[in-house]
Amino acid sequence: MAYKAQITRANPTLIVFLLDQSGSMADPFGGEQGTRKADFVAGTVNHALHDLVIRCTKTEEVRDYYHVAVVGYGRGVGAGLGGALSGLEVAPVSAVADNPARIESGFRRVPDGVGGFVEMPVRYPVWVRPQADGGTPMCRALTRTREILDSWLSAHPRGFPPTVLHLTDGESSDGDPFDVGSQITSLGTDDGRVLLFNCHVSASRARKVEYPVEESQCPDGFARTLFRISSLLPENFLAAAQQLGVPASHGSRGFVFNADPSSVVQFYEIGTSLTGMPPHIWMEG
Repeated sequence: MAYKAQITRANPTLIVFLLDQSGSMADPFGGEQGTRKADFVAGTVNHALHDLVIRCTKTEEVRDYYHVAVVGYGRGVGAGLGGALSGLEVAPVSAVADNPARIESGFRRVPDGVGGFVEMPVRYPVWVRPQADGGTPMCRALTRTREILDSWLSAHPRGFPPTVLHLTDGESSDGDPFDVGSQITSLGTDDGRVLLFNCHVSASRARKVEYPVEESQCPDGFARTLFRISSLLPENFLAAAQQLGVPASHGSRGFVFNADPSSVVQFYEIGTSLTGMPPHIWMEG
């Protein structure tokens, strides 16, 4: 298990955002009245995409260190990017930068310099819209993800392996996801196997489990299944988790169960972060 390849434009890496968009994603999340799980997750994914664009911007040029895929599942299974990228399964990050579905306006709380906060107007790009409809065809969605990975890896057999960030709020409605999840983590490049991280969100206040080491830490059969198909956190991701104060250690899996809003934000920050890598094995200049 290496995960030390330099990420370059000649050898980019792929990040797949796999999103549960079933009807239950319309439920409230985090105890905040009017905030749906679907809205919160879409906002967090859009923020993660924007962060990737910023990270790849060098001297006013967006360099294609990353390729990005968004797969949603609920009423059906399909590509989740909107606007001009609609229907496109994989897009280089430069295309993501150039083609937001829309630009929205809002406010952000920032320090006022004297111990308080002020609301500042901000404009931000949106690529993924919230959806909440249908069942939870997780096996079909993982199968589609495996097909996307197969195709991408055939053209990119070297370099840092792809990362799949899967978020769901319920059990699969079309079978046991263990086999197809295991097929995904058997794929890889010459630098290591595909990384599959799983995050389960809950509208309840049930005890959350973050980055467990042992299966016995999982409260039920569904949690144990997601644990089994979740990859071990490589050193660079583990370092990123520790920098965020997340309780992860050697042997931790990339898995969160009964996640609250802060855990979801951290899940995407860890899953898209390579800041724990030494500079000589991170990105070309």
